[in-house]
Amino acid sequence: MNKTLMITLMFAFLLLFIISPFATLASLMLLLLFTAFFFLVSNIFQAIIGSNDTNSNS
Repeated sequence: MNKTLMITLMFAFLLLFIISPFATLASLMLLLLFTAFFFLVSNIFQAIIGSNDTNSNS
């Protein structure tokens, strides 16, 4: 669950960085936004299903 929380926070910070007036390289940042969105959706979907991550040490 901590992984899902961290991904959600990273997505929120990335979104804030993109819409800030000092954001540069907007096309690269939009690509990162879409990538982060897909990671966010997949992690939330895994959290809902309750699947175990095999790479997890805990």
